Amino acid sequence: MPTTEKTLMFLSSFFTSFGAFVVICAILGTHEWISSTIAISDYFSNGSIIITYGLFRGQSVQELYHGLAEPDKRFEVLGVLSNSPSKTLHSVVVLFLALGLSMSLLSSGFTFYNSVSNPYQTFLGPMGVYTWSGLSASFTFLTLVLFVGNAQSNHLSEELALTLYPRYPLSTHRGMTHTYGYSFWLLLLAILLNIVTVVIVVFYQRARSKRKQEQRKPMEDAPRDGILF
Repeated sequence: MPTTEKTLMFLSSFFTSFGAFVVICAILGTHEWISSTIAISDYFSNGSIIITYGLFRGQSVQELYHGLAEPDKRFEVLGVLSNSPSKTLHSVVVLFLALGLSMSLLSSGFTFYNSVSNPYQTFLGPMGVYTWSGLSASFTFLTLVLFVGNAQSNHLSEELALTLYPRYPLSTHRGMTHTYGYSFWLLLLAILLNIVTVVIVVFYQRARSKRKQEQRKPMEDAPRDGILF
């Protein structure tokens, strides 16, 4: 059976890794990743299109200073996008975050198992926790970077606007601004929780190693005659 100290340390890392899992679930389930405002102007209307969306769903609103605005629209992100680099990269973003979710679930399982047993010499021990938490943090970070790259470089929001509002071609667009929402920033929290999981286990491993060295030291310092006796 594990010591009380080990149980408490690994239960703490279980809560942080499971917290990362819950946060990623919330990220996948909410749609406040980004809000893009596209200024539009033509002979008949003048105003802006505001598109807010997440990985799966979104909504768009037209705010016109003059002209007839279309009703608010709700849409499926992958359904609206045509076969383009933006759609491919967006699919990769979804895949990476799903992998991050799976890795954080595995990490929480490993940390809980270590809180009730002593599998030090196998992959089920701390090495497994390091691996799954590290992979979860890495996949989540890649999700963050690729989503920003898709929005900024591939003009994802503009492509959505062109499909949702075909009467406003690219020539009518007068500029675009992005605001990243709470769902996007929660990615940083998920990364942080995975890092904290690893740090807790590392601290426990160092304390355990130091304690073993201190227990060995009296034997090393003892007189040889005493040891032989």
